Amino acid sequence: MLNLDVHIDQHSGFCFGVVYAIEMAEEILDNEGYLYCLGDIVHNDEEVKRLTKKGLIIINHEDLKKLTGEKVLIRAHGEPPSTYELAINNNLTLIDASCPVVLKLQNRIKNSFDKQETIYIYGKHGHAEVIGLLGQTGNKAIVFQDISELDIPSLPRNITLYSQTTKSTDKFYEINQILRENGITINTNDTICRQVSNRDKELRDFSSKFDHIVFVSGTKSSNGKVLFNVCREKNPNTYFVSNPDEVDPSWFQANQSIGICGATSTPMWLMEQVKDRIVKF
Repeated sequence: MLNLDVHIDQHSGFCFGVVYAIEMAEEILDNEGYLYCLGDIVHNDEEVKRLTKKGLIIINHEDLKKLTGEKVLIRAHGEPPSTYELAINNNLTLIDASCPVVLKLQNRIKNSFDKQETIYIYGKHGHAEVIGLLGQTGNKAIVFQDISELDIPSLPRNITLYSQTTKSTDKFYEINQILRENGITINTNDTICRQVSNRDKELRDFSSKFDHIVFVSGTKSSNGKVLFNVCREKNPNTYFVSNPDEVDPSWFQANQSIGICGATSTPMWLMEQVKDRIVKF
């Protein structure tokens, strides 16, 4: 026995948007036995497996086109207007679990587009939330995930800037500063979810308290990749795992302290399972 001292970060785990979506799904599953969900309800394979066992059926947009007369859950990431139009045409009942923060952002982008503003969105290409945001502009907004993608000298001299809700606040304001220094007038809209962005500071503090950090996240989670790097920058002895079986006892030595934390898409029950495995080493 290595006699490891293991602690779970109590600030880690689902953000309120994900909690809201999963609670809605579970209520319907308990009452009706099955429910269609457009895309993974959360970017965590273990949680998706748990819910599919309860009757959740994950479909994509091509599947949605063939579906009629059913209930379909819209996950926290939100959807573009075209999805709602398709639902009306196919007599589908949408259970809309879009995160309120995302819905507010969609409305703000739509208002900017209606005013014919030139819209740039700091976000991940192809991300579900970003697809929904782009849909508010008829796919005319410009999405970039790094300032290096923009040819700054050729940019319009006046732009409206938004951000995907889960991006880094520091990076967003760094982008603002670079654009302003290059003579671009920016209508800045800080639309980053503080429940997510504040995790940066919390995890830096948490990571510094332990000999090792085990970061638990799904491989599809953008937020997970960002927060894992936050932990690793503070504590080089940080390991990424998606499930308990991936934890390697050779990482640790006797009597060390281990911190377990995760992404906004990581369920607390999964971090508990990781802890249960580690304490047995």
